[in-house]
Amino acid sequence: MMGKTSWILDGYVDEPACLGVPPYISPYIRTVAGVFLEHGFSPRYCTVDQVRANPGLLSTMNESDLVIMIAGVTVPGKYLGGTPATLTEILQIGSRLRDPATLIAGPIGFGFSPGGGTKATKETNFRFDHLLTGSPASALDGFLREGRTHGIFEYRKEDPWSVAGSMIIRQHPRFPWVMCEIETARGCPRWHSGGCSFCTEPFYGSPSYRPVASIREEVEALHRAGGRHFRLGRQPDILVYGSSLSEEYPAPVPEKVEELFTAVREAAPDLCTLHIDNVNPGTIARHPGESRAALDVIVAHHTPGDVAAFGMETADPDVVLKNNLKASPDQVMEAIRIVNDAGSSREEGIPHLLPGLNFISGLAGETPMTFDLDMKFLEKVLESGYLVRRVNIRQLMPFEGTLAFSDNTAGIHQSRFRAFKERVRQDFDLPMLRRVFPTGTILRNIVMEMEGMPSFGRQMGSYPLLVGIPVRLTSGVVIDAVVVDHGMRSVTALPLPVDVNALPASALSWLPGVGKAKARTIASRRPISGLDEFRSLVGATPLDNHLSFVRYP
Repeated sequence: MMGKTSWILDGYVDEPACLGVPPYISPYIRTVAGVFLEHGFSPRYCTVDQVRANPGLLSTMNESDLVIMIAGVTVPGKYLGGTPATLTEILQIGSRLRDPATLIAGPIGFGFSPGGGTKATKETNFRFDHLLTGSPASALDGFLREGRTHGIFEYRKEDPWSVAGSMIIRQHPRFPWVMCEIETARGCPRWHSGGCSFCTEPFYGSPSYRPVASIREEVEALHRAGGRHFRLGRQPDILVYGSSLSEEYPAPVPEKVEELFTAVREAAPDLCTLHIDNVNPGTIARHPGESRAALDVIVAHHTPGDVAAFGMETADPDVVLKNNLKASPDQVMEAIRIVNDAGSSREEGIPHLLPGLNFISGLAGETPMTFDLDMKFLEKVLESGYLVRRVNIRQLMPFEGTLAFSDNTAGIHQSRFRAFKERVRQDFDLPMLRRVFPTGTILRNIVMEMEGMPSFGRQMGSYPLLVGIPVRLTSGVVIDAVVVDHGMRSVTALPLPVDVNALPASALSWLPGVGKAKARTIASRRPISGLDEFRSLVGATPLDNHLSFVRYP
């Protein structure tokens, strides 16, 4: 019988959620929960968003034996459906948790920055009793055993904790609509040369691939706990899983990727989402045959709507050279082509697998000309006819220990950065979004996250599309919808079926070719008997096949 109580306070977000994954639960949380269980604690879990909404939770935590907060940000950005804890919040929480022993751990150990464009500085006093460094789970285990606060990571040691702690996902406020992030590897093949100047992955040293059997066991445990949404996201390049440890740019081994994805599918046979994250465009350009074969494996086993995130960072060759980046602009373009060849086919209207592009401003060697080169690259992508799911543009957040910490141009070209970002949104994102999700595209299982007019939601997945619904819908409601219009980073969609006799006129006005005046005409004549009467009022629309004419009672 467990007599000790503990809390895991989640203030960590791996990536900007409006640009990255929906509400998710990281491996850190699950392994820490496993450690607590091993030491006889009954762990409880909550997010910092829940504390914001109900500060009284801190009083409940004060009644427990121990509280650990997982915090830190490694990727700056805007957030929806999960905002990481700010430094001010961390300090306030640390001050208010006075009765239990309090620990803080996670990426916070790398340093803390309020956002892109500023250096991450090492803090020593977060007003918690102890700062756990290194692996949060291993450090917690060491602390509970002997008061040690630094943890050395080893899969052999942590994998059993990830299995034991899988049950904690049931306490996530969005369960079962929560993405389970699965780690497959850590470390950088280019670590001996320092890797990319800004990246913290070389801190982990040479690549270490997690055994397939361990991944299978964790996915099985998560599946038993109710997990149905998975992202193989904790690795620098999914294509080289199981590849050579001695090469800077190892060739993919498609058989290893096949083994990995087969194991996940067998462990969770009725999964709803299986997506990836990071892919090195330099791998694809240097090993096109092996990369295409590995991409084909992924497309055969994953679920559609997937994104291969390319860290290209810039199209300026001088900046690429000065920052030891992974691929030249020409190599990135070739990688875009190969991913399109492998993944642009559609299932129920949704592309299987598309590249996503990451740009970083503030790297060493950046000049005003850099932004012109970046824009020309994107214009070339548009002209090529290739599909790109999304473009992330962020400012450098330099961490101590990286080359970029002392050699960067952060904050120097602010006006050019802002102008570039706005131009990309208007001249690239908007036409590309129309190309990837044309009017009439059906989006299944949109989980509403923000109630309002419009309400906003997303599908589960890697970098899912932000969907605005011009109807007030409760957070947590799950709907299907059809795309009717496009913004720069989002679409407007109407719930399916499009019920002409029930939707407000303000929503009907979004139907292509209808508009406000015709929508008022429809509303004044309701109930509409059927498609013929509808067309007599407003003419044909591209969405006529999706219209419903259920009469009022």
